[in-house]
Amino acid sequence: MSRTAHFTLLARYNEWMNNKLYAAAAALPPAELAAPRGAFFGSLQATLNHIAVGDTIWLKRIAAHPQFAAVLAPLAALPVPAALDQPLCDSFAALRAHRAWLDQLLLQWVDSLAEADLDAVISYRRLNGEANHRQLGLLLLHVFNHQTHHRGQATTLLSQAGVDVGATDLLLLVPDAEV
Repeated sequence: MSRTAHFTLLARYNEWMNNKLYAAAAALPPAELAAPRGAFFGSLQATLNHIAVGDTIWLKRIAAHPQFAAVLAPLAALPVPAALDQPLCDSFAALRAHRAWLDQLLLQWVDSLAEADLDAVISYRRLNGEANHRQLGLLLLHVFNHQTHHRGQATTLLSQAGVDVGATDLLLLVPDAEV
């Protein structure tokens, strides 16, 4: 399996899991979504928001590279979040719609990547202003790992609220090998 195929699988998993999480979270009333639960970002909604903030920041950094600007052009209208906990939307429904839009954009972009694209160097500044230069393929590993890390937190928060998300294993999307 090629590196690009791996990232396509991760992008599909990302979309699948986000759909499951947001559908499960939609079963909770707004007060439960916003209730402080002792998580790093406080509430379930704030945790889901943080994942969208992280994805927005990373995709905008990548979109600044001329090689990827065209496919990621829809991001141009979005401001760069100034903080990792900055609310992106004024309601859960709006955040859910934004998440679905981000997932489609991420899938479309990852599907457009060639193997050589993964070796491109992305230059960016962290929110604290620190300059960095890293290979796209390694940054994508970070993006998908970050999502998984915080979705695990969100799954725990849902479980604590009595909501079962169901199976969450990437293996469920891995095709059977021919023997």
